Amino acid sequence: MFIAHSLTEAQHVLNSFVSNKTNIENINSAINAMVESYKNNGRIFSCGNGGSMCDAMHFAEELTGRFRKERAPLPAMAINDASHLTCVSNDYGYDFIFSRYVEAWGNKGDVLLAISTSGNSPNVLLAVEAAKKKGMKVIGLLGKGGGKLKDMVDVSLIVDSSVSDRIQEVHIKCIHIFIEGIERKLFPENYL
Repeated sequence: MFIAHSLTEAQHVLNSFVSNKTNIENINSAINAMVESYKNNGRIFSCGNGGSMCDAMHFAEELTGRFRKERAPLPAMAINDASHLTCVSNDYGYDFIFSRYVEAWGNKGDVLLAISTSGNSPNVLLAVEAAKKKGMKVIGLLGKGGGKLKDMVDVSLIVDSSVSDRIQEVHIKCIHIFIEGIERKLFPENYL
């Protein structure tokens, strides 16, 4: 039956990800980069296409809102403003929807969370290039071998799968761990 197979396949992908100790180290490095940014009055931006945009939005709202317990809001923005996206795609082309935003709002010391299941989304590639020019740190949530992005980002987390939904399932787990890690370091009283 496909239901049991789907659950078993998801379990296999997650087990594979967890068994690679580099992934654990890279999650910790990503958390540290984001916490350092916050400690220096920086912000976190996130971007992705389709389901990855939904993940980028989910990440940002958990930081500006709350995760598990009450705390001060943290500055985070998903690049998803409809007027910006349609303006830039109309005037410059879809490839520039994220990079123009980073160019406008990003600053040295900020962090960009770049999400791409293929690692090759042209608009995410350009956003990463823009972020690097600004002196921002870049964390990549990737899949399918990491694509071009794996060598462009400061910290890469690559889900070993060729299936986008399996990749996204691990990406959302990483996002929740990022948020918990940020909270543990900035609001330790919530985890006593």
